[in-house]
Amino acid sequence: MRRSTVLLVVTIAFAVLYAAATIALGTPPEADDPGSTVVSWFAAHDGNVRTWLWLLTLGAPLFATYVAIIRGLLPSPPRDVFLYGAIAFGAETAVSGWLLGALALHRDVQSPATSRLVLDIAGYWGPVLTGAVMTILAPVALAILTGRVALPRWVGIVAAVAFVEQLVETVTVFGHSGFFAPGGPMNIDVGAGITAVALIALGITASRALSRSAPAPA
Repeated sequence: MRRSTVLLVVTIAFAVLYAAATIALGTPPEADDPGSTVVSWFAAHDGNVRTWLWLLTLGAPLFATYVAIIRGLLPSPPRDVFLYGAIAFGAETAVSGWLLGALALHRDVQSPATSRLVLDIAGYWGPVLTGAVMTILAPVALAILTGRVALPRWVGIVAAVAFVEQLVETVTVFGHSGFFAPGGPMNIDVGAGITAVALIALGITASRALSRSAPAPA
C-alpha cells in the first residue's frame, strides 16, 4: 500500500477514534468540584472512562504511523523536533490515562480527598501537554512557511495559529477554576479542537502531496 494511502487512512481513523473517545468520556468533574463529586462521578461513569481509555489505546499505533510518515517529509532538524514532541504527546497521554483508569477501577474504595488529588494530577495533562503540542506544531509550521516542505502555505498558517494558541494556553498552569482551569475548557475544548484541525489538515494535504509525487505504475 502506498504511503499516501496509509497516511490518509491513519489520519482519518485516528481522528475518528479520538473523537469517539472524547464523546465516550463525557465531562469529568471540574477543577473546583469537591472530592465527593469526583467519587460519585467515577462511580457512575467507570464504563465511560474504560471505553475512552480503550479507544485511545487502539489509536496509539495509528498516531505512531502518522508521526513516522510526517517525520519522513520534514527536513532536519525540524523532523527530530517534531518526533520529540510526538513521543512526549503519547507518553503524557498514557500517564493521564493510567490515572483516570485507576479512578474508574477503584470506584468503590475511593476517599474524596484522594480522588480529588488524583484527578488534579491527571488534569495537569492539559497544561503540560501544551509544550509537547508546540513542539509538534512549530517545526511543521516553520518547514512549510519557509518553503522547505512542498505543502500548501495555508497548512503552515493553520499550524502556526495552533502553535500560538498553545503558547497562550500555557497560562492554564496557573489556573484554578473555570475556563483557565488545568484540564478545563481552554485545554480540552479550544486547544484540542484547533490542534486537531491543524494535524488533520497536515495529514490529508501531505497524503495528497505524496500521491502526486509517487511514480506512475508501469
